Amino acid sequence: MALSSPRRTPLSDQVIAQLRTQITSGEWPVGSRIPTEAALVEQLGVARNTVREAVRALAHNGLLDIRQGSGTYVLATSELAGVMHRRFADADQQQVAELRATLETSAAGLAAERRTQRDLDLLESTLARREEAWSSGDAEDFIQADAAFHQAVVAAAHNDVLAAVYADLGEVMRAHLRHDVGPVLVPERYLGHDGILEAVRAGDARRASVEAGRAIGSCAPAEA
Repeated sequence: MALSSPRRTPLSDQVIAQLRTQITSGEWPVGSRIPTEAALVEQLGVARNTVREAVRALAHNGLLDIRQGSGTYVLATSELAGVMHRRFADADQQQVAELRATLETSAAGLAAERRTQRDLDLLESTLARREEAWSSGDAEDFIQADAAFHQAVVAAAHNDVLAAVYADLGEVMRAHLRHDVGPVLVPERYLGHDGILEAVRAGDARRASVEAGRAIGSCAPAEA
């Protein structure tokens, strides 16, 4: 087969790649608002239309959410995560809760058996952040902090496949948390996650799984 002459990568593709890197690297975390179009034009040194095209492409792929009058926000860290979010946007929340329970209880049990000191340090810092977020009264801040703690538990399981699946389902999980928590934090429904950390630290896999299971739907209002 004859080789074809190499082609220059279109400028818009280069900008898409740079913006995607900001997202996948965590420089722009899920839920954060990305710089304005004008700021991106200045930072990248390209035309406004090129930036607009790149942002629209990433929104089409499910990584960004363009909100008129508010800005553009990071929705997912990969195209697959974006697909998962769209696929399960209208999923039954009880079924999502069951999925969370399946993944998070397994992860907690494995974390208790495999955690390192670095894992424990991360769990402690994310748990402290969760407590601070609850005290702040900001529901969205709490959701992000709670999700970060559970992500740290999954990471401590040291199973790359489990971690990848959980990450791709990240926005689905956060949407479930929003459903449970609601727009206002209610003190009567608060449940700490100290038990999960203590069980993981103690290497007690069974108790870690039980504590993780108790946390699912802990903020949900009681049925009438």
